[in-house]
Amino acid sequence: MKLIRHSLAPLAACMLALLAAPSQAAGEAKNIIFFLGDGLGPVTVTASRIFKYGEAGSLAMDALPRSARIKTYSLDAQTTDSAPSMAAYMTGVKSRNETVSMDGATFSFEPATDTSVTPNVRNAVSKCPATGNGTPVPTILEQAIAKGKATGVVSTARLTHATPAVTYSHHCNRNAEYELARQAVPGGAGYNAALGSGVDVLMGGISYYWRPHSATNTRGRPDGRDLVAELQAKGYSYASDMTSLKAAPNGKIIALFDQAISEGHMSYEIDRDPVKEPSLAEMTVKAIDSLVKNDKGYFLMVEGGRIDHALHGTNAKRALSDTIAFDDAIKAALAKVDLKDTLVIVTGDHDHTMAFNGYSPLGNDILGKSKDIKTKSLQKAADGLPYTTLVFGNGGGPRKAVRDDLTTVDTADKNYLQEVGIPLGTPGTETHGGGDLGLFAAGAGSTLVKGTLDNTKVYSILKTAFGF
Repeated sequence: MKLIRHSLAPLAACMLALLAAPSQAAGEAKNIIFFLGDGLGPVTVTASRIFKYGEAGSLAMDALPRSARIKTYSLDAQTTDSAPSMAAYMTGVKSRNETVSMDGATFSFEPATDTSVTPNVRNAVSKCPATGNGTPVPTILEQAIAKGKATGVVSTARLTHATPAVTYSHHCNRNAEYELARQAVPGGAGYNAALGSGVDVLMGGISYYWRPHSATNTRGRPDGRDLVAELQAKGYSYASDMTSLKAAPNGKIIALFDQAISEGHMSYEIDRDPVKEPSLAEMTVKAIDSLVKNDKGYFLMVEGGRIDHALHGTNAKRALSDTIAFDDAIKAALAKVDLKDTLVIVTGDHDHTMAFNGYSPLGNDILGKSKDIKTKSLQKAADGLPYTTLVFGNGGGPRKAVRDDLTTVDTADKNYLQEVGIPLGTPGTETHGGGDLGLFAAGAGSTLVKGTLDNTKVYSILKTAFGF
C-alpha cells in the first residue's frame, strides 16, 4: 500500500496545481472568428499538409499555439451530421441529427414538396409541428447581436446549408432551406427576431432559395418572395460575382454565387474561375473589412464547406485542394487581425472515412500509389495490384469482382475517385466518420483550449472569451 500511495503522489500534486491555476479572464476577446472546415478530420488535415507543403511543412492552422481534441457525437447518433455538430459549438446544447439550433426535445421531420408550382419544388414545405416539438436555443451569433456586435457568415457551400444556417436560424430539419433563408431577412414573414437588424455579412453559394420561382429559376421560392430584393431594401449591397463583390461598399452585404449552380454550391477551389468567383480567403477579408467598422467588435463564422462534399464523393484531390483554400483563408485572417483582442478558432464538425495507408518513402505523392520504402517500386495488395496511399472505408459505386489495375492510372488527376472498402452503390454517398477532431486556437481567450473536450464545451469558451 505504501508503494501505491507514493506512486499517486505526483498525480495528486498535478491535479491540485490544475485546480489552483487561475481561471480564464472573461471578456478578453472583442472579436471572434470561428473557422469550420466541414468534414475536416485528422487524416484530411495531414494529407493536405503533405499535398501542399510536404511532410515537414506546416499549415496556418498547425501554427496556432493552442489545441484540443473534440468529441463529436450527437444526441442520437455515434456519428453526427453537420447540423447538430455545428449547433453544439454555437449553442452548447446536444441535439439530434438534422435539427438546426434546437434543443434535445426536438425531432426531425423531413420537409415536403410544394406542388403549387410547376415544376414542383422539393423541400419547400416545412413539416415541423407548430407546437410540442422542442424549443429554439440561442446561438453565439444571436448573443453577439444582442450585445451590439457586428456579425458575419461566410461559406463556400449554400448559405442555407446546415453549418451556416445553424448560426442564424432554428428549425426541426436542415433540409427545409426555403424556410431557413427567410429567417435571415429583417422584418419579413418568418424572420428570426433574435437577429435584430440582421446578420451584417452573408456570403455563400446559390441564389435559388432566395429568389422567386420562375421559368428560369425552377428551384426558386414557391411563395414568390425575392429575399435578395428585400435585403437590398434594408440597406444590403448585393454581390453575385467577383466584380460586384469588390465593388460592394464595406457594410451590410448579401453575396450569392451561382457559378456552380449545377452542384448546388460554390465551385470547388480547383475548378474556380477567379475572374467570376472569389476564393474563401477573399470573402473572409471582405467580411472582416466590413465587420471591423463596429467599435463593439464582431463575430464571424467562416466555413470551408466543400471539403465535405469532395470527401463524400471519395474525391481526394478536390478535398485536399479545398482544405488548402480553407487554410489560406485562416492565413489571410491572421494577417489582418490583432490577436490581443481577437480569438481565432479552427476546427471541423465531423470526420470522414478517408484513411492514410502503406509504407511509402518520404516525398511520395500523397495522391499517388503506395510504394515500397526500400525498392521504391509499387506496393501490391493480395491480388497483385497496386493501391493508393489514400483510400476510403466506404463510398459510392458497386463492388467490382476484380479491382482496377492502377499501374498506369493517374491517381493524382482531379477527377480520380479513390477506392473504397465497402461499396454503398450510389456515387457521393461516402459517410461521415465518428472519430475525434482537432481544434486549434490563438488569441484573446484561447487559454481554455486544451485537453479533450465535448463539442458543447467549445461554446463555453466562446462565451467566456466574449464575457457573455
